[in-house]
Amino acid sequence: MKKILFLVMALLLTVLGACSSKETTSTAKSNAGDTENKKVQKIIVGTGTQFPNICFLDKNGKLTGYDVELVRQIDEKLPEYEFEFKTMDFSNLLLSLETNKIDFVAHQMEVNDERKEKFLFNKEPYNVFPLQVTVHKDNNDIHSIKDLKGKKAIVSATSNSAVFLEKYNKENNAGIDIIYSGQGADDTKNQIKTGRADATITTPFAVDFLNEQADAQQKVVGEPLLNSKVYFLLRKDETPLQKRIDEALVELKKEGAVSELSKKWLGADYSVGF
Repeated sequence: MKKILFLVMALLLTVLGACSSKETTSTAKSNAGDTENKKVQKIIVGTGTQFPNICFLDKNGKLTGYDVELVRQIDEKLPEYEFEFKTMDFSNLLLSLETNKIDFVAHQMEVNDERKEKFLFNKEPYNVFPLQVTVHKDNNDIHSIKDLKGKKAIVSATSNSAVFLEKYNKENNAGIDIIYSGQGADDTKNQIKTGRADATITTPFAVDFLNEQADAQQKVVGEPLLNSKVYFLLRKDETPLQKRIDEALVELKKEGAVSELSKKWLGADYSVGF
């Protein structure tokens, strides 16, 4: 009797062990399938290193600034994506986007007709970009854009400052001598400081940063020329990514994160009025 009972118990344990093993294997396969189905897509974000307070290298060589830190917070909201920054000169950003070397641009991109024709902007703006005439602090001859006739104004090629100034020059027969910087903010700063250029078109927060960090000796004059809303720039076929970026931005605005980043990096809340 004891032998029979022992055999029955052994058989029962064998069956239960087999079932448990099958269940474990099945669960493991299921978990593996879930992981496989939730592959994270890497997104290459194009930005620069020469835009004070927006995208630049700090004293430790770390990439930071308003656009950079905002993108990092958007990344945290989107588990299906992994954002990776790729830095380059501003003039190379649009070509890199067009040739699939990057997936979107984070560099205070304002809307203009040429960009709209080729690319896709996200729908939710994340900043207002006030452009003003900027001159050396000792310059008392230039008070507005009307005073730039016969003067040298330096801007970055393909920037909205350049687009605006070129259009203004043509439509108003303004006689401004437009020159283009070769090395972004550093070249512009040096040319104005040494008197080789008379003015540039930039933002008050960029001027504040350069004066504090690099003794740029600049000041803004006149009324704002533009108060453009800024967006991220994507390729035309990236509507799923566009939608998710907008959803994350809406959440971050509601949480106050965009406002706080603006105050931290730009000195004021330039996200107001959206």
